[in-house]
Amino acid sequence: MIIKAKNIRKRFGMLEVLKGIDLEVSKGEILSVVGASGAGKTTLLQILGTLSTPDEGTLEIAGTTVFGEKGRSLKGDALASFRGKSIGFVFQAHHLLPEFTALENVMIPALIAGRRTSEARSAAMRLLELTGLSARTSHKPSELSGGEQQRVAIARALVNDPAVLFADEPTGNLDSSTKQEIHKLIFSLRDTLGQTFVIVTHDPELASLCDRSLEMKDGLFL
Repeated sequence: MIIKAKNIRKRFGMLEVLKGIDLEVSKGEILSVVGASGAGKTTLLQILGTLSTPDEGTLEIAGTTVFGEKGRSLKGDALASFRGKSIGFVFQAHHLLPEFTALENVMIPALIAGRRTSEARSAAMRLLELTGLSARTSHKPSELSGGEQQRVAIARALVNDPAVLFADEPTGNLDSSTKQEIHKLIFSLRDTLGQTFVIVTHDPELASLCDRSLEMKDGLFL
């Protein structure tokens, strides 16, 4: 299993948002998490992605105990390093840096992780080819369509060969035809790279295409 989460709980003040989530995700699986707004989907994604810490529970990703019992959790620089090398993120907003080209945007996480410039460039070029953007590598975000920007964001999330890619409403800002292109791309990348995806979505079409779809309500899976 790439992800093993047990009894994940999270509270904000008096509000218990996650009430004891158990989850396992296999390598190469594409899992969608659906549910109404306020069900706890994004909070769960943030914890699985190590951006937030659970109040209780354990999380193991690719054999590494990220959040464990009795002080066995990664913290500080160790947690940041693990996140940078093992986890990719794609959000509804692309969060591309406007002053950099598509190629440079994809290279940045690899450079931050300490990879050589030539290695980062090679990895970025390969991913831009896989995402259908080999002719757009020198374009800045303002010169790209919304769908192209999201493809760059997906390539950037994959440049360090993460164990899992977490996506929060990855097609939320796209028109119907562009959504379908991104759907196809996600499954193509799984087939080509063996990539694992966990996707929070309100898009019933995307959810129906996934290997498995779990519905959340009031902080629990139904």
